[in-house]
Amino acid sequence: MQHYLDMLFYILKGLGIIIELYAVTAIFSIPLSILFALGKISKISLLKKSIGIYTWAFRGTPLLLQLFFVYYGLPYFGIKLSPFVAASITFILNYSAYLTEIVRAGIESIDKGQYEAAKVLGMGYWKTMIRIILPQTLKRVLPPFSNEAITLVKDSALISVIGLSEILRNSKEIVTREFSVMPFVIAAIIYLVITSLIVVVFKKLEKKILIL
Repeated sequence: MQHYLDMLFYILKGLGIIIELYAVTAIFSIPLSILFALGKISKISLLKKSIGIYTWAFRGTPLLLQLFFVYYGLPYFGIKLSPFVAASITFILNYSAYLTEIVRAGIESIDKGQYEAAKVLGMGYWKTMIRIILPQTLKRVLPPFSNEAITLVKDSALISVIGLSEILRNSKEIVTREFSVMPFVIAAIIYLVITSLIVVVFKKLEKKILIL
């Protein structure tokens, strides 16, 4: 029993880096996605095209390839980043691209009459967005945001390829040393617990937002 507990504690050492990466990605990608979504629906052609190319590139290429490019590729251009900073930048840019399209679709799903009503009340564009459109958009995009939040936990396993010791990397070390699949089972249970907690949190958020 003690052996399995030691195994569990060693694997859980990788949880800290996942929480840090998760927090950094969420804190930066959500506001960025809102700004990019507003830029994508703006009337400024160059801005729309630039953001369109950005979302096309990051949604159309594997996250692992992006991670390799930022960590191993940028040094060729004189930019050397630590593993965690490289992972953070990659995840923020990748998830911002996906969330941008989700927010954009949410904004465009709001009835045009809302804009007209706000205009009649004398509200400008930004006031309309902040007070009327974005709060309604939040309600509509919460379910797909929940899916991305779960995917983020699973994608965090990719950071092991640049040397960061997260849950999967730690479990693989034990598997290699002891020739046992039990570490993978423990890692799977940990991931399931984390994703289940995220589902619960988002369900509560959806209920609270529906009441508002």
